[in-house]
Amino acid sequence: MKSKQNYILFEDVQNGQKLYSLIKENNIKATIAPTPRVLDVCCGISILYDNIEDKEKIEEIIKENDIIIKGFHEIERDIDPSRMKFL
Repeated sequence: MKSKQNYILFEDVQNGQKLYSLIKENNIKATIAPTPRVLDVCCGISILYDNIEDKEKIEEIIKENDIIIKGFHEIERDIDPSRMKFL
């Protein structure tokens, strides 16, 4: 069974950085990541958060701080463990 990755996409870097700072202040595990091209060719950054249960809390943070996002997206984890390994 493949696991899922949860992303938040943005129109611009400023909103992404602002939300990331607020997420960290609220002790939610997340990281800034390149936007997967299967989702969009937007500003280039997204936030990858680990726990789908954190989505409601993140939505509250977004609303309280007038942060503009393009949306929440979930995709199957596409990690090939043999990638970049040479014999």
